[in-house]
Amino acid sequence: MEHVTVNFLRDDDLDAPVLIEGLPGIGHVGKLVAEHLIHELKAEKVAEISSLHFPPHVIVDEHGITHLVNNEIYRYERDGKATLFLVGDFQSNSAEGHYILAESYLDIAEELGVRRVYALGGYGVGHLVERPRVLSAVNMEHLRAEVEAAGGSFENAASGGMIVGASGLLLGLGEARGIEGICLMGETSGYIVDPKSADSLLSVLSRLTGIEVDHTSLQQRAADMEQIIANIQEAEEAKGREELSYIG
Repeated sequence: MEHVTVNFLRDDDLDAPVLIEGLPGIGHVGKLVAEHLIHELKAEKVAEISSLHFPPHVIVDEHGITHLVNNEIYRYERDGKATLFLVGDFQSNSAEGHYILAESYLDIAEELGVRRVYALGGYGVGHLVERPRVLSAVNMEHLRAEVEAAGGSFENAASGGMIVGASGLLLGLGEARGIEGICLMGETSGYIVDPKSADSLLSVLSRLTGIEVDHTSLQQRAADMEQIIANIQEAEEAKGREELSYIG
């Protein structure tokens, strides 16, 4: 098996100037946004990516049939404007694999005419967030004003930091290829799958790309998650009161 294998499901008219990456990460924020867009836009799957750097297992479907794990590329076009989406359930098992996969993603991007990459992810803060900010980073200075105008924040920039995995490497390695890179990170606790943070990120991304979709299902997932958290907190408080009563 090759380090990375790309299987295009069609070979005609796949070019697009924009790639949106939403692979797994903190709070699955980027993954939620990208998958929501694919669903709402009814984007078409155009490629599958497999790699020996993915986890060593297979997926068993509802019919008991096994499939090698892979990531996928989808394409959406409207009014002559096309966008690609890189999604899936896997990142690399190793540091070397992260670089190899990121270079492969950028090879695909260059081949399909991508000039800008939006890398989506979460920014873990270790506590629940009432109003998630969308913290940002860019690989070219001229992009910052555009991101700020769309509602992205650079408040975290003063203290520095790191972006781990595909989202960071797509910006770092993409710069050498002349591909613009914008990373949008929804503020999240890091403890839960966070559709509330994803909803905030989607708003900023929509202003940057001009792609507007219905937020209803994402907002409903956020409301459901908040109810689950409230139930857990209520149960913990009740347990604490019972323990205090027993001690007394």
